[in-house]
Amino acid sequence: MSSGTRPAISSILFFSAMLLLGLYFLFAAIQGDFGVFQRADILAETRQKQAELDAITIELARMENLTRRLSDDFLDLDLLDERARDMLGVVRPDEIVIR
Repeated sequence: MSSGTRPAISSILFFSAMLLLGLYFLFAAIQGDFGVFQRADILAETRQKQAELDAITIELARMENLTRRLSDDFLDLDLLDERARDMLGVVRPDEIVIR
């Protein structure tokens, strides 16, 4: 009689262990370090960082343009006048200052 119940118990234990192992891997695939939710977070962060990089790239191009326009090889007198008056706080008598 005990030999008849033993295979049934071992089969139940085996299938229970396999079910638990499958559930563990399912949970890891969804919630784990490399799971679906983590991937969604990484993709969202990647989009945010790309937007920041694009904004910084635009700002860098603007600053490089201003630097080039004030260099020895290419001097933009209007820009030089604007920057000098802004730094020194000087206005011409015919100008109106709006703050």
